[in-house]
Amino acid sequence: MQEEIIISGFGGQGTLFAGQLLSYAAMEEGFHVTWIPSYGPEMRGGKARCTVIVSDVEIGSPLVRRPSAAIVLNLPSMEAFEPAIKPGGTLVVNRSLIPLQSERDDIRVIYASATDMAIELGNVRLANVICLGALVQATSVVPVTAIERALDNHLPERHRKLLGINKEALHKGVELANG
Repeated sequence: MQEEIIISGFGGQGTLFAGQLLSYAAMEEGFHVTWIPSYGPEMRGGKARCTVIVSDVEIGSPLVRRPSAAIVLNLPSMEAFEPAIKPGGTLVVNRSLIPLQSERDDIRVIYASATDMAIELGNVRLANVICLGALVQATSVVPVTAIERALDNHLPERHRKLLGINKEALHKGVELANG
């Protein structure tokens, strides 16, 4: 098994954090993992993305050209990565910020009004975790409980008060994938 995943959006949307959570969870499950961040020079609002590869065998190359899955949090990310997903792959779309529908019928698309849902939960910055929950549930790349443990073990101390709401956001995403 090898899953190649892109998580992409604007800086400040938590794309890198979502990738880190997935990477930590996969490592703690015993998988081989790569995590490569990429972002523009802006502090917030610029391009931000990361690639994560999770594999049960050694990873030959950390480059992801044809991802098996993607989370797209904004319109430029949808335009860039929706066409690149392998047939049979999974795309999680933040419908709150992306008015487009995928025209592909060879991938699974999960539409999540993640930004709106995050606002309802009380913190707009939870959209990334909502989408991560949907992706993990849809792909089974790691168990949802592994993401919960990654939150327990790796949420920065300054954000510990947000642990419960992050887990709630994760499960909102899981519910979306269950449909």
